[in-house]
Amino acid sequence: MPPSFNLSSTLFKQSVRVRPLRSLHIQHEVISHHRSGRVLLNTQWQRHQSTQAPKETNEDTLQKKVSELSEEKKKLEKEYEMLQLPVSIPGTPGGQGGTGGGGLFSLTGQPLFDAALTTVIGLGIVFMGGIAYLEWYKWNVLNKIEKAFEPGYDPALEIASHANASSVPGVDEEHLRRKEQDLVDRIISGQEKGHYYLLLGQKGAGKTTMVYDAMVKCNADGVSICDAHPDLEVFRLRLGKTLNFEFNEDSQTGLFQRRDPREGGPGLDIERALNKLEKVALRRARKTGRPLVLVFNNVHFFQHTDEGRNILLQLQQRAESWAESRIATLVFSSDDFWPFLELRKSASRMLTLSIYDLEKNEAMMAARRLRRNFLHSYKRDIKTLEDRETFDEAISIIGGRLSALSKLAKMDDMVKAAHEMVSREKGWLLSQIGLIEDHDDDVMDEQKWSSCSWLLLRKFVQLYKEHEEKVANGEEDPGKFYLPSVSFEEARQLMTRTDFIEDLDKNNIVAIDVNFNVHPDSMIILQAAKEVVERDGFDEMLDNVRDRVDEIESLHRTRELTFKDVSKGDRIRLSDLFMGRHPLANMF
Repeated sequence: MPPSFNLSSTLFKQSVRVRPLRSLHIQHEVISHHRSGRVLLNTQWQRHQSTQAPKETNEDTLQKKVSELSEEKKKLEKEYEMLQLPVSIPGTPGGQGGTGGGGLFSLTGQPLFDAALTTVIGLGIVFMGGIAYLEWYKWNVLNKIEKAFEPGYDPALEIASHANASSVPGVDEEHLRRKEQDLVDRIISGQEKGHYYLLLGQKGAGKTTMVYDAMVKCNADGVSICDAHPDLEVFRLRLGKTLNFEFNEDSQTGLFQRRDPREGGPGLDIERALNKLEKVALRRARKTGRPLVLVFNNVHFFQHTDEGRNILLQLQQRAESWAESRIATLVFSSDDFWPFLELRKSASRMLTLSIYDLEKNEAMMAARRLRRNFLHSYKRDIKTLEDRETFDEAISIIGGRLSALSKLAKMDDMVKAAHEMVSREKGWLLSQIGLIEDHDDDVMDEQKWSSCSWLLLRKFVQLYKEHEEKVANGEEDPGKFYLPSVSFEEARQLMTRTDFIEDLDKNNIVAIDVNFNVHPDSMIILQAAKEVVERDGFDEMLDNVRDRVDEIESLHRTRELTFKDVSKGDRIRLSDLFMGRHPLANMF
């Protein structure tokens, strides 16, 4: 008889039981493996019997083969015993004899309790892993925000550094440094504590340039800058880029969240970012002893609506709190006047820094330096630099606005370019507030705004002419720029409409300083308005437009009555009409 296995009946009973598909499949493989092993032994034994030599065959060789087969049999039996371990899923019968508790390791001997315990352990592991991930994620978020204030990180620094490297230093380079630059340097470097600041000035006056220069000086250590935008979703993304904060959009905790983090709107996202920034500011203030500096550039880009004012108030509340604790300093910059009015309502620690155009001697030095850099960049001879009289004539036309000086320095004929700049500004000005004498009632509101605007501009031109007469008589210094101004109260009286002043400021036609003085936005605007006002018949045209506006408004307030079917000699009592005693009274 060939050697065979002592298969227990338990295995075959287990194979017949009703089990889940996976359990039946695994045990089928076990039985198949065992049967294949038994068939292999039987086949080898038969081969041994068929090839057995006669009695004269060496008995030692035969005994050796039998021993090898016996060892192989023992190995297969051992492997079979190992495969007899239960492999069914929790909750299904398994194990030897079919009475096991299920699972690979039976804990209590009760299948349902083992399954519940296994589930609880698995959920506990997932829960603890989730807690560990959340703690690591919060720690990583704070580290990323702190990295945004490390030296050399800010993208604005790269722009400023590139512009600074491309310039060529001149002999009179120090004269281009504005008198406000020292204070801005101390603010950006964190030396000024306990306040937050508003940089208020006209477009192109050099506010952002001073901030960039200060950032280059301190290598943006502890400083970051963010540009405002009318769309708060865009501003949210810009603030996230500035702070190196993803608003939890890079988090992998979506499995445990019920709501989208952005569902609350940009206002809540900005509040979350400021909460994280506050933690970083506290941590960094303990290490360095200096406050973080966050610059919000061009806050006038926020819409002058409830939504924009709410965001400005939200930022101001943080600025007040952080200035009091001296952990962070917020800096706002604006071209328009309305952010100052909004911030002034709740300001207790705000300081306002007004940025004006350059004085005439400063503008002269700046223009010569910019002109020298232009000639050097195009490899022209420096000896071709214009004389002082040419510079004086050109800058007397355009004033001390840095943006205008930068354009002027790149022109071949600077005097001609200055006149062209005034001509273009005059064309733009007339496109905004040009007068139309015989206008239709559809454009009455526009002409009302235009006529009121020219009343104010005509006053500026009159003041400028008076100043020129004083200069000619030697009463005023000709070496200074003069921009005429009136008080905010007088401007309201001249225009008769207070809401029009804000529109003029928004369109960069006039500007309002921190002392509530109203003046032309630039010398170019003043020169353009002067050319328009000095035209023949301008005063008459302005009066005709105002009369036309009054006529149209009078027509709108007038009712016309037409009576039909009235014979000659009939009478209608108007007292009955207006006292409701006539059928026509229902028309009124």
